[in-house]
Amino acid sequence: MKSDRLLSILLLLQTRGLVPATELAERLEVSVRTIYRDIEALSASGVPVYTERGRRGGVALLPGFRTDVTGLTADEARALFVLAAQGAHAPLGLDAALGSALRKVMAALPAPHRPAAELTSRRILVDPVRWMSGPQPVVDIAELHEAVFADRRLRLGYRHSGTRTPRTYTVDPYGLVVKAGVWYLVADHDGEPRLFRADRVRRAVLTEEAVVRRPGVELADLWDELRKRVEERPGGVRLRVRVHRSRLDLFVRLHAGVLTGEPRPEGRAERGARGQRARGGEQGDWVRAELAVDSVEWARSLLSFGPNLEVLSPPEARTVLARHAAAVVALYGEPGPDAEGGRDSAAASGTAPGGSGPAGLGGLPGGSGPGGPEGLTGGSGPGGP
Repeated sequence: MKSDRLLSILLLLQTRGLVPATELAERLEVSVRTIYRDIEALSASGVPVYTERGRRGGVALLPGFRTDVTGLTADEARALFVLAAQGAHAPLGLDAALGSALRKVMAALPAPHRPAAELTSRRILVDPVRWMSGPQPVVDIAELHEAVFADRRLRLGYRHSGTRTPRTYTVDPYGLVVKAGVWYLVADHDGEPRLFRADRVRRAVLTEEAVVRRPGVELADLWDELRKRVEERPGGVRLRVRVHRSRLDLFVRLHAGVLTGEPRPEGRAERGARGQRARGGEQGDWVRAELAVDSVEWARSLLSFGPNLEVLSPPEARTVLARHAAAVVALYGEPGPDAEGGRDSAAASGTAPGGSGPAGLGGLPGGSGPGGPEGLTGGSGPGGP
């Protein structure tokens, strides 16, 4: 609607100052000619708006002009009270400010919209924390927050995954991103984009040097690039596997990022080749899938599925799994120093395919391959410097 577009133009000019007409047209998905007609309509209604010609020109409001805009629709009012990242405000020290802002918005809403907005905040709850993630470390991002807004370089002491000693980096910060409850600093190091997990930053010191950012590069662009490096990195090794249907949903949930296609039911010829019926398998119990991973060592994460998953190829991956499985057998083949039941109690804990023992919830940690937290900030991952 034209009235909504005029309101959007007014809000953009109030917050941005001088804005090129081409940018307004792109944001509002209309032509530049339509924008100029809208500017004329605003001017005719008494809004002190003007245009400047030239390469650095655009549309602007006269200095000092402000207007209170409270013309929210019912859907817009409800949307303000569905906050998709409620846990993101506490580390920034903005919890109190958020509550105060929402109260002011509520007071400014048209009376007919207030009950719907209040009901939305009581009926919709967004919890960004993953299931069974355990207690989260307390992250102090005050220095990172200050560096992002002070436009100064930052010297980090950063501990990579699997290491004890922090390494030192001088970076040019672009901003902070919170994903699934985890904070990341997005910054350039030696002109290359990097991700740093905030909970691995051991020290952060603001320098006196001005930040050096690449022209035209924004935080959202960098985050999209870094995210794609993790989620879409090419897999040099293809693992062909068969998965028991009782664990298929869990398998897909954990490894969707490296699946090359939809798992398919195992064919009759394939079942015969594996001697499945001789081993007690029923028709339709198994499906086949292919995973694109960066090395055969990645296959170790599949051991958590126990007998509910078999790697068929390449042979090198089967060798890796056999070696690690043998190491586990050797570790648990004898009763531990604190064991009371000895071998009998250890044997009694085993389960058949589809059971709830070692291949049950124990399969959850198996998602630590490409695309997991280590891929984002580990020293060898695409996001780590």
